[in-house]
Amino acid sequence: MTPFPFVRRVLAALTLSSATLVAQAADFTVAYQTTVDPAKVAQADGAYEKATQAKIDWRKFDGGAEVITAVASGDVQIGYVGSSPLAAAATRQLPVQTFLIAAQIGAAEALVVRNGSGIDKPADLIGKKVAVPFVSTGHYSLLAALKHWNIDPSKVQILNLAPPAITAAWQRGDIDATYVWDPALGVAKETGKVLITSGELSELGAPTFDAWIVRKDFAEKHPEIVRAFAKVTLDAYANYRKDPQAWLANPDNIAKVVKLSGAKAEDIPLLLQGNVFPLAADQVTALGAPTTQAVSATAGFLKEQGKVDKVLPDYAPYVSNQYITN
Repeated sequence: MTPFPFVRRVLAALTLSSATLVAQAADFTVAYQTTVDPAKVAQADGAYEKATQAKIDWRKFDGGAEVITAVASGDVQIGYVGSSPLAAAATRQLPVQTFLIAAQIGAAEALVVRNGSGIDKPADLIGKKVAVPFVSTGHYSLLAALKHWNIDPSKVQILNLAPPAITAAWQRGDIDATYVWDPALGVAKETGKVLITSGELSELGAPTFDAWIVRKDFAEKHPEIVRAFAKVTLDAYANYRKDPQAWLANPDNIAKVVKLSGAKAEDIPLLLQGNVFPLAADQVTALGAPTTQAVSATAGFLKEQGKVDKVLPDYAPYVSNQYITN
């Protein structure tokens, strides 16, 4: 036994302090969006914190472009983005990697036209004010829809507004149409009609998806955290897909999604059923050629529209399935 109990206490304190610092070093910030998905329940329940054994700072963002900026700055380690801002970020060669397909977008994003705006068919969009967050999946889908309808985008007044600003502008009557997601989508649908959804555009050859991305430096230091984060998300998806009707019949699930998304409870079923939430087995395949090709195609479209100045020869470095565990 050492004759220096004071020294023992100091050493013990230093050891505890070091352990605390190690634990704190793994704490991280997540940028989430107000999308409607089953994993919102896991977020509300603290399942991510439990699985990663880390303190998570959850920050709400209104669009993917803002998320990319935060991730690029280092303020955020993991972020939720759409395929369009992901393509823009990868093209800029930012240090990010897609580690999970969050959703293949269907009816959860749509082009809504105001009742009484005089827009009864696509051609009526010419000269009208259409709001959309720029470099978002909604923006990509809007441009893809206009291209499908042979409408020159320069003949439409396309306004760059964040979702909260879209809601305000819609309620004031300042805009004629919007391509957006919830909760702004739900507000617009109350006094408008859907002209086309992202699911319908996907069938026309312009698919969009949402994804979870991670800073490469964080993933290299803490791969176990990224795997745990992915597993919690996929477990939530599996729980929903096992019996969607039973899941939707649980008012606690609905309440948690409403709280974190801002969507109306009555809209949750349609929004969930309008998207596809890939399970682990699907993710392993998707996080390969299908996603890299989709990102490349999106980048090509963005280049056509002058949103990016080039297309990379290979987007594989920005996509990985190594964090998926069955």
